[in-house]
Amino acid sequence: MQGLTSSVRNPAVSVKIIERPKAPSQVVAYTAKLLESAAEEYDQAWCVFDVDEFTDIDRAVTEAGRHGIEIALSNPCFELWLLLHFTDHRGHAPSYAHLVPHLNRHAAGGYSKTDLDFRSYEGTWREAVCRARELAPEGKESEVNPSTGMWRLALAIGGPAV
Repeated sequence: MQGLTSSVRNPAVSVKIIERPKAPSQVVAYTAKLLESAAEEYDQAWCVFDVDEFTDIDRAVTEAGRHGIEIALSNPCFELWLLLHFTDHRGHAPSYAHLVPHLNRHAAGGYSKTDLDFRSYEGTWREAVCRARELAPEGKESEVNPSTGMWRLALAIGGPAV
């Protein structure tokens, strides 16, 4: 999301990204603890995670709601959000491995999970928002494959709805 933040140059938005490679409920617990000690520093807090093979999604979503933490959940994975920048992908996606070949066809130079170049996506993020909104009702992303709530975070960073 740092790439989007830099691209849209919204002076009202400052993004602090903290990576926590843990299960979703652990990410939410960490964020809740962070907010307890520094809530005045943040207008919003978001947790971004995938369904993947995690079994604690419902618990994470419930806990996030209790603490006023927003969720951007992708089912099955974040790569769906990236793919939506290029195409209206609506077919069931069993895993990350299923989506990578699709991304490789569209992303300039192919897709790399560890070396993501936002320039491949910056001109089409609003199209991705439109496509993502149509995949699942808001808050039901864990129940619908494919779906992603990344559109909500993108709009929170990038500006008004499209």
